Amino acid sequence: MLIKGYDDGPLVAGETLLARPGFWSNHLLAMCGDGACAERPVPEWFGDDGADVDALSEVLFDPERWPVFRVPAEEGPGAVVIYRNMVDDYGMDYLLTDPDGAYARQIAGQEGGFSGIELTWNELVRIADHPSPEAEGVQDTAARLLLVLPLLPDLDLAEAAPARVAAALTAVGAPELTASTAAEHLLAHLTRGPFHDPTWESPLSGG
Repeated sequence: MLIKGYDDGPLVAGETLLARPGFWSNHLLAMCGDGACAERPVPEWFGDDGADVDALSEVLFDPERWPVFRVPAEEGPGAVVIYRNMVDDYGMDYLLTDPDGAYARQIAGQEGGFSGIELTWNELVRIADHPSPEAEGVQDTAARLLLVLPLLPDLDLAEAAPARVAAALTAVGAPELTASTAAEHLLAHLTRGPFHDPTWESPLSGG
């Protein structure tokens, strides 16, 4: 796979992995807490068990194949999430794509902590809710929202955010009994991210 504007590694389409048991725990579990919460996050919050998570992690973090998750948008820029599986330098890269999908530019990365330019809640929802049916990538709105959720250290969250994230988690297989708890932990961790600078402008605003 080739992504114009990103030349770092052996990229492969990863969208089929979204349906595999253990994916959402691998993608989101580390974001649910940083030791400040009394309740320890567990894979069962996402409908997974430890064996599922371990088995899929071998696929997701393979240095020979870097999974790519494309989130094309019908209106405005879309996003791309890349598992950057360099040996001894693992991380995740987040890219914005041109409206026509012809070019991508990296706006953020995650190596134990998030750094880069973030999106507002409304911008995140716009990307999630407007898939491009003719483009290759993730079409399901719940999965789209959760894939790009790390781009949201927005300190002024909409009141609807916790319920929307909980509904997305339920849609991808999280138990209803734990979806709200997982959503609260995810949003709490994102909004206390140490790399957020409220003076940064959104990349979608031309900043």
